[in-house]
Amino acid sequence: MVDTTMKHFLAPLCLLGTFLYASAQCTVSASKFQLEGDYLIGGLFDIHHVSTPVYYDRPEAIDCSSAKLIESSYRRFQLMRFSVEEINNSTNLLPNVSLGYEIFDHCSDAQNFPGVLDLISVNGLIQPWSEPHKEQARKSNMSKVIAVVGPFTSTQALTAAPLFMVDLIPMVNYGSTSSIFSKTGKFPSFLRTVHSSKDVIEVIGNIILHFKWRWVAFLNSDNNYGNDGRELFIKRIKDTEICLAYTRSIDENTNYSQMFKQIEAQKVQIIIVFASTMTAEAVIEAAIQLNITNKVWIAGDAWSLNKRLPKEKGIKNIGTVLGVSEAVVTIPGFSDFIYSSERQMHCENAGQQKFCNQVCNCSNLSAEDVIAADPSFSFPVYSAVYAIAHALHRTLQCGAGRCNDNITAYPHKVLAELKKSDFTLLNRRIQFDENGDPMFGSYSIVFWNHSGDAEEIGFYKLLPSVNFFINSTKIHWYTKGEVPTSLCSTECPAGYAKKPDGIHICCFTCEICPNGTYVNITEDPYKCIYCKETEWSAEGSTSCNLRVVEYVPFKDSGAILIMVGAWVLVGLTLAMSVLFAINYNTPVVRSAGGPILSVFFYFDKPTVSFCMLRFLPFILFYTVCLACFVVRSFQIVCIFKIAAKFPKLHNWWMKYHGQWLIITVAFVTQALLFFIGYSCDSAKPYYDMLWSPDKIILGCDINLKAFSGSVFLLLSLCSLCFIFSYMGKDLPKNYNEAKAITFCLLVLILTWIIFATVHVLYHGKYIQTFNALAVLFSLYSFLLWYFLPKCYIIIFQPHKNTQQYFQGLIQNYTKTIGQ
Repeated sequence: MVDTTMKHFLAPLCLLGTFLYASAQCTVSASKFQLEGDYLIGGLFDIHHVSTPVYYDRPEAIDCSSAKLIESSYRRFQLMRFSVEEINNSTNLLPNVSLGYEIFDHCSDAQNFPGVLDLISVNGLIQPWSEPHKEQARKSNMSKVIAVVGPFTSTQALTAAPLFMVDLIPMVNYGSTSSIFSKTGKFPSFLRTVHSSKDVIEVIGNIILHFKWRWVAFLNSDNNYGNDGRELFIKRIKDTEICLAYTRSIDENTNYSQMFKQIEAQKVQIIIVFASTMTAEAVIEAAIQLNITNKVWIAGDAWSLNKRLPKEKGIKNIGTVLGVSEAVVTIPGFSDFIYSSERQMHCENAGQQKFCNQVCNCSNLSAEDVIAADPSFSFPVYSAVYAIAHALHRTLQCGAGRCNDNITAYPHKVLAELKKSDFTLLNRRIQFDENGDPMFGSYSIVFWNHSGDAEEIGFYKLLPSVNFFINSTKIHWYTKGEVPTSLCSTECPAGYAKKPDGIHICCFTCEICPNGTYVNITEDPYKCIYCKETEWSAEGSTSCNLRVVEYVPFKDSGAILIMVGAWVLVGLTLAMSVLFAINYNTPVVRSAGGPILSVFFYFDKPTVSFCMLRFLPFILFYTVCLACFVVRSFQIVCIFKIAAKFPKLHNWWMKYHGQWLIITVAFVTQALLFFIGYSCDSAKPYYDMLWSPDKIILGCDINLKAFSGSVFLLLSLCSLCFIFSYMGKDLPKNYNEAKAITFCLLVLILTWIIFATVHVLYHGKYIQTFNALAVLFSLYSFLLWYFLPKCYIIIFQPHKNTQQYFQGLIQNYTKTIGQ
């Protein structure tokens, strides 16, 4: 426990010791890194870059000037100096108040603490705030800087920010885009003039969707900036058709040959490189050396305006390079400042002793080199300095050419005013949201043309509303005109549904949707959706068609003919009824009638009442009709055969009027069976959707099981009638009614057999017409073959319509039987 406590106690002492050691040992010029003023602004810029991290057992300072110079960072460093000088020369902003700066070369993530500690120290010592009521003590312990600009990368900001957050010293950052800095709970005094990586990833996602690329690789630097970008990209494409085919974090030990082999194996054509400048340069140089061709490279904002890579030999072979960058803003007067600054000696004020990370070995760097360097994040630096100056201006209550000298500008007061920033700078309104993120700025979409320049081809504006645009005609694709494609699977043809193939939604096979289904790619491209009952579709459909409703209207020619035939039947029946009534007492007149009206209900749209009237009159009256013929056939056999052999039976039949008893029983039984059938399942309109895929056939649905008793009774009566008629086939020729009834029954049976066959083979709308014809033929069979001959005898052979004639026939036949 004691050892642990000692370690925690000694660690800050070692850090402070390193800081003091560096102060004593490094004696170099620092004229460009510091400027005296009434209020100081700290600056952290990675002017040099330490490529390989060195690990030590204890904190140590590092000599940045011996590392590689970064021209774009040096340009941003000079921009801060220019901004402070411009503010000091202003008569409107901070009148009679001078700004100074203390800038450090933040070339390392882990070894630049002496510069950070110097910015938060008081009189060479790091002291915490005093209690708020001890104003004098608080003033003496106040940090010498009111705010800090920088550092550039997210990793650098993450290591340095906690030290400034403790005392609420404002950090106005110009390059750290990690989304973690939007969490004000962790970083209460952190603001930035550059947008979060979330916005950059949004633009990249829009570019991919714009060109309909679906199969992409994402390469990121193995640091906070790159890893945060990858997580944001995965979230961005979550609910889209974009698939992440390959992803890799890149560091100094990355095997680029193996990495590109894996990308080639996945057949990825779109590669997003979301990495720091150094890492991105290493990736592109490796692609050139390994002869990686025919790709589309999408650059993040950190390297999209790189000045060296577009002029590398072989860069044209790797494919097409697109990028997202901060909109480049021309800052008036900056070029003149650079020319003036670079003419000064680099080692003036040699007697001033300062840190070794306030040295710039940039004597070989000309003014033209600085001006031509990557201009990325220039305006964010410029606006960061001005935001601090405007906050200080309001804190000091400046106005009318002077500021209030009685006000002490504590960092936390400057922070409060910073959060309320609202001013115009180069026609841009500078404001921050509640997270400290900028409410200004836009992105440019660039294309590396054949001249080696990053040509602007589009933009993405965030405020006041999102506006995205790409001029594709400016892009010279490596495919020489056509936009490259990057798909795991080719899009399915119309009418085909996707079947997943693997873990990625971009990989699939195509299956055609069968009849009765369709695919809606906007709703669900992976499912064949069934059509509604009232709709139909052919194979490979993308929508359903409404079925055509078909039925036989009253105006149909077939219906008209059948109805005319029915009225003729009615007329004939009435005429026969009159004829039979006149000759009621003659032997020929025996019976008449029939269910003619039911045929009228087979046409037009079926209803419940129509369906009942189609079958009820026909079945009931046909039951009576068949019962009459059964009785008639039985009587013929009885008179000519049974009377001679079974006289008692004949007497009983005549005494109790057996014919009416059988007809009544048949009628009542059929009515009862009909009532039972309708109670179980009544006839109702039926929509036939199976016969034709594109039509709805209207008809009546009859449950044969429910009405099986009625059908069985009809068949029984028909069979009895046929049996009795057949038994009388050898009766006298002049009075052979049995033959007429037998023939009628044969016509009847043949009619319904034909109808049943047609009903099995055909289910169209004209099945109702055929049904009506069957009913009509059934009626006509008895009318023409049974009743019409009787009418002929009544009218044209009245001598045969006498009692003596029939008695003679019976006596002659009886004698024949007796012999």
